[in-house]
Amino acid sequence: MSLIMNFLNRPALVLGGLGLMLGSGFLLGPSALAQNIDEGKNAPQLFAGSCVTCHKSPNNLARGRMTPTLLLFLQDHYTTSTSAAWALSSYLASVDTSGRSKGAKSSSTKKRNPRPPAAVPN
Repeated sequence: MSLIMNFLNRPALVLGGLGLMLGSGFLLGPSALAQNIDEGKNAPQLFAGSCVTCHKSPNNLARGRMTPTLLLFLQDHYTTSTSAAWALSSYLASVDTSGRSKGAKSSSTKKRNPRPPAAVPN
């Protein structure tokens, strides 16, 4: 009698397990595909979408850094693609008002009141 009971219970276990697997697949649904949220945005839109929370203005964010340096930094830390990093770094360099990225010296290196040379002692 116990052989008959084991035989009858096995298909129920198999069907129950199969039902659980199918049911969990329906509950979880199809897997979500990764999306690039920066795709199709221009540089000012990228700034407004990600940077404006901490930086109220794009002015002086480049702080005289070269665009490739900004590119690498933004690519590693803030953007989802190389093209978005390039667009944002180019934009930040173009609106940099610090003057350093345009070849001007910073105010700390300028001599404000140059003195004439000292007299040579006899």
